Amino acid sequence: MVVTMLRSGDLAEMAGPLTAAKLPIADLSEPGRTFFRFDDAEGLIGYGGLEGEGADRLLRSVVVVTNRIGRGIGGAIIAALEQQAREFGVGHLHLLTTTAASFFRSLGFADASRESAPATIAASHEFTALCPASAAYLVKAL
Repeated sequence: MVVTMLRSGDLAEMAGPLTAAKLPIADLSEPGRTFFRFDDAEGLIGYGGLEGEGADRLLRSVVVVTNRIGRGIGGAIIAALEQQAREFGVGHLHLLTTTAASFFRSLGFADASRESAPATIAASHEFTALCPASAAYLVKAL
């Protein structure tokens, strides 16, 4: 898998796949977000990102392009994002999801109460506005 960090001018390419997956796009270009494109020998397989600074960060905007779903690619993207997070010095990855909690649980993420979220995570735009209160909140220690 080839992992490419996207620059701010490249973020528009993510909008279509994220919108198709019903994931938020309103804040992609805001500071504090790092997004990646994932490709293999057949081409584009998906996108994903990290948000925040320090030891606690949000896993953001993970999407597998439609024609590649069901091939185990999502797990590979998460593994690559976890490795990138480790290189950034992240100790815990956090995420909110309305549709993929069981998928993330299968990769070692555990349910947590929103009240237990670190202040930096709880103050994020995704946590306060983009994801509904009904979204599952999950955490994984790296």
